[in-house]
Amino acid sequence: MNLSKVLSLVFLVVAIGLGYLLWKGVEDVVEEEKRIALIEAAIIEKLQMLRDAELAFQASNGRYAENWNELKAFIQNGQIWLVQRTETTKVLDYGAEEVTVEFDTLGSVPVIDSLFNERKYPDFKLDALAVVPGSGGKQFEFFADKVERNSYEISVFEIRDPAPVNPKRRLNNNEKALKVGSRTDASTEGNWK
Repeated sequence: MNLSKVLSLVFLVVAIGLGYLLWKGVEDVVEEEKRIALIEAAIIEKLQMLRDAELAFQASNGRYAENWNELKAFIQNGQIWLVQRTETTKVLDYGAEEVTVEFDTLGSVPVIDSLFNERKYPDFKLDALAVVPGSGGKQFEFFADKVERNSYEISVFEIRDPAPVNPKRRLNNNEKALKVGSRTDASTEGNWK
């Protein structure tokens, strides 16, 4: 066998090996991106659930829950009141309208049945709600306080992923970590939108 055929065969094997390594590298990146997207979707779903619970807590207590234990106790034992509002409009003699608003409390339903019922969340587990998916058991960070805005004191809350799985979200001390709410504004939006 002459030298050119041997070199051609060696180059062919090297080219196939390099091609495989390139394909494998791209495949690994794609799989990792899919894994991160699935984990972040699960985190976002939990953040939305926690936001719903915080909003119900605030409606019942006039402030947001400051930690998971306080919010968990509310989800387990709290009630959401069912209130019916009726408006009556009466035209006065001189043409103006007088509106009377009446509120009637019809009863209450448990928070857990209202927000996290089996129809909406068939596999709901309260103890797992505060655990960040894909984190190995870490819990979301909770923050609630009151801040002053234009001479008014407003309640704020923030629930945040303490250890983002996405490397882009870990930059600058987890600055872009998935979160809902804000420590400084009256926002209940998530930063994934």
